[in-house]
Amino acid sequence: MATVRACDLPTNALLTVYSHDPGCYTDCFSTEVTKDIDLSGYVTAFYTTPLFKLERMVLKLALAKPSTDAEAQQLARSQIDQFAAWRVEDRTDEQLLMCDMSGRTRSWFKVESVAGSTDPATRLYFGSAVVPVLNKRSGYRTLGFGFSALLGFHKLYSRALLSASRSRLEK
Repeated sequence: MATVRACDLPTNALLTVYSHDPGCYTDCFSTEVTKDIDLSGYVTAFYTTPLFKLERMVLKLALAKPSTDAEAQQLARSQIDQFAAWRVEDRTDEQLLMCDMSGRTRSWFKVESVAGSTDPATRLYFGSAVVPVLNKRSGYRTLGFGFSALLGFHKLYSRALLSASRSRLEK
């Protein structure tokens, strides 16, 4: 059974620009699927997992940012550039970088064929960035108490989302 593991960002990752910004938080997780998966299939699976649908429900109720499975598919196919509380910041054939409505967080997706595999296999990457803000009292850029307090949950949730996506794609 494939596992989700923390890893370094690939050198060509769209998220890399944030990892070079002092004070920015970035992470990267990966897993493998024993199929050929394109970015559209991965993004659709991610945003339509039962786990992420809970987040979509919270966004609908708390921020009046509803979204549908059909919109997730449209985003994945490059037919729309906004989805729930996010907008597309950058996109390639293998990667998607999303920015939240506050401009503070990024979500990043990447698919990569696994080299040397006799059977088709795809490595799925999921990463995040949190951009610091200026603390007017101290004069320093900081992530803030809220994110720092939730960092452990964020890492666990990121792994769970990637695992749920992998499970959906393997069916």
